[in-house]
Amino acid sequence: MKTYQTFLAVLFTAALGVSPVAQAELKIAVLDTQRAIVESEAGKAFLTRVEAELKKDQDDAKKLQDELKALQEKLQKDAAVMSDEQKRGSAKQIEDKQIDLQFIVNKLQKAVQDRREELMRDMVPRVDAALKDLIELEGFDLIAERQSFHYVNNKHDITRKVTEKLNQKAK
Repeated sequence: MKTYQTFLAVLFTAALGVSPVAQAELKIAVLDTQRAIVESEAGKAFLTRVEAELKKDQDDAKKLQDELKALQEKLQKDAAVMSDEQKRGSAKQIEDKQIDLQFIVNKLQKAVQDRREELMRDMVPRVDAALKDLIELEGFDLIAERQSFHYVNNKHDITRKVTEKLNQKAK
């Protein structure tokens, strides 16, 4: 993906080097592909479904965080009156909870990453089809990924149009 973005940046730079007459005829647009996908109806439905699927793990992580915080506060508050053995026991409990929490957090991160990749695999062909329609309709000469540039005037951003096309094609 990075090579593709670099290629587009080089292509865009080369396009700017053409004569002023040719520049006037060059129709350039930028697209935030990820935003177009996430804001589409299909993307929103997918994300809602994923959120529901991951809710149990999120709740488990929140519960462990709360338990961990309570154990740490208890140890801090009662440390002066605890024996060394009790302190070690509390420290061990805290360590075990931290390990459990880290496991769940890693599991959630992997699940989110896997789902993000699944969404992109499913939606990229749809985005390509929507782009093809827009290219034919509006005659773009160059469409670049928005993240490739430091600044883009919003009049060149076709993300909303692509999202609308995705929604039209889904119906």
